[in-house]
Amino acid sequence: MIFVITGTHSQQFNRLLKEVDNLIDSKIINENVIMQIGYSDYLPKNAEWFKFVDYKKMLNLMEKSSLIITHGGIGSVLISLKLNKKTIVVPRLKKFLEHTNDHQLEIVKELGKQGKILPVYNMNELRTALMKIYSFKPKKSEKSGKILQMISLYLNRLESESL
Repeated sequence: MIFVITGTHSQQFNRLLKEVDNLIDSKIINENVIMQIGYSDYLPKNAEWFKFVDYKKMLNLMEKSSLIITHGGIGSVLISLKLNKKTIVVPRLKKFLEHTNDHQLEIVKELGKQGKILPVYNMNELRTALMKIYSFKPKKSEKSGKILQMISLYLNRLESESL
């Protein structure tokens, strides 16, 4: 099962949902897909979906999945990595009104550079990422604390720039 996560941010992430739905429709994705759509208003036609569930149910779905496709929210990404799941990450972008800034882009670039995830910056790259994911061997973290430290420093910098 492939689990798609859009997170709990109050803006839509229709772009990701539509692309996954299209890939299911065109038989590029043949596995069962479950989507957590959050505040998106696009309703998938080719997959089971829900808006929100409690943390325990979310964790259970992540554990059962063979692949996670997620937004660049650090909570979703870190849990996926902790569970040793193959993870494709698509950052929410400000220009598509998916977030208030592009901090997810920076997180995805860094984790992609470290070889921990397969990043997708443009929706037409998702098909290619799906073809690569099963042979992709994510690099293990020495400590997830390093990632958290990097993110904390970045978020602190963002906060100080906005003051």
